[in-house]
Amino acid sequence: MSWPVKPSVSTRRPQVPGLHTLAAGIERDRDAVIAGLTLPWSSGVVEGRVNRIKMLKRRMFGRAGFALPRKRVLLAS
Repeated sequence: MSWPVKPSVSTRRPQVPGLHTLAAGIERDRDAVIAGLTLPWSSGVVEGRVNRIKMLKRRMFGRAGFALPRKRVLLAS
């Protein structure tokens, strides 16, 4: 599969380092990007749960052992 618009040489120059890094990452993961944009499946729900658990973990850091954060995660589900 080819790109709809071929990147020009000027966009590959590191004049805007963030844009250059983004473009390089998209090129490197091209198959995953295409699959993510075309397939009907999404891991959004799972990612949301993982994000929430990480937030609870950060909030509880240093306060208790494993029992209290585990209880909060299980009660929140």
